[in-house]
Amino acid sequence: MYPTLALISLLILVSLALFPLARRSGMPLLLVVLAVGMFAGEDGLGGINFDDFDLAFNLGSIALAIILFAGGLETDKGVFRSSGLPALILAFPGVIVTGAIVGGAAYIVLGMPLVPAFLLGAVLAPTDAAATFMLIQHGELKLRERLKNTLMLESGFNDPTAMSLAIILTGLVGATLQTAQAEWVDYLMMFFAQLAFGVIGGLAGGKILAEIINRLPMPAGTYPVLVIQGGILVFALTTLVGGSGFLAVYIAGIVLRNRLKIPLDRITNFAEGLQWLSQVLLFLTLGLLVTPSDLPGVIGPALVCSAVLIFIARPVAVFLGVGAMKFNLRELTFLSWVGLRGAAPILFAIYPIVTPGAVTPDFFNIVFVVVVMSLTLQGFTAGALGRALKLDQ
Repeated sequence: MYPTLALISLLILVSLALFPLARRSGMPLLLVVLAVGMFAGEDGLGGINFDDFDLAFNLGSIALAIILFAGGLETDKGVFRSSGLPALILAFPGVIVTGAIVGGAAYIVLGMPLVPAFLLGAVLAPTDAAATFMLIQHGELKLRERLKNTLMLESGFNDPTAMSLAIILTGLVGATLQTAQAEWVDYLMMFFAQLAFGVIGGLAGGKILAEIINRLPMPAGTYPVLVIQGGILVFALTTLVGGSGFLAVYIAGIVLRNRLKIPLDRITNFAEGLQWLSQVLLFLTLGLLVTPSDLPGVIGPALVCSAVLIFIARPVAVFLGVGAMKFNLRELTFLSWVGLRGAAPILFAIYPIVTPGAVTPDFFNIVFVVVVMSLTLQGFTAGALGRALKLDQ
């Protein structure tokens, strides 16, 4: 146990210690953490051979749930008045449009089979909560409130759409056309059920937790632990009944923030610390999981997917979805560019890998390279673009 514990602690400390350097250079910290994981992996100096996709998916899901819950705890319900509708449009129909365009390109340009192509599009469609929260909360760019809140809410709400699509399309990968046609109604119902149960689980879970916590006379230091464990319980129970745990835990965080009567400072500070730890652990795990020597073989397809995603799919989704919602051209341009991909697409790409017979590991490698390109190109330039467009307050 002790060598493993020492190694994990060292990797986390190194990753966090690089934050000032990353901030001064303009490099996204999460890209640095990915690099630390790869450096410690089987092709790096660390030589750690980690290829347990099942464990990575389970740990990553818990980490993403904590990230979303903490993001919800920082979201005041007042932001929905100005940013709720555009964020929800980008998070639900926007993800479908983005995934369809990328999937169509993978099918037509790359010659991928139809269902795996759209599965790839679905996995790459969501913006990443961890990357977006970090860019907005800890970056030097101070965006206007409506623009900032739209990006934050979108990144919290769009993961469930992508994950539900990934589950459905993974199930269709091995199906014949006749079987797929016969079962599409069931899959469609499952998609809407996941979202509906996610909303219900989040609203009900958040209200019940708030009532319990508000009535319990407990030492102040126990409230943050109680809140976090309550959020994880909402995530687990909603997933067990067939709902989207990611959607439920994000909504539960929002509900709790706006219904708790106890002071929030301790809770939000504790949640922010767990959010940082979860982000670092998630990106370290994904960095360890990838084998860099396998990546050159997928550079071509990844470049095509990146170009379509960044320069076509995301702008089309933004301009079609929220172009008429009182965003000016500069704001729409920024929304189109800052659709950061991060841990969520890589995590969702693991699901088809751990499903027997779905796709090959090259699928995961393509998604990984696209995410690295997004973090590098968009992450490095987001601040400069915001200032150039005069969106910095």
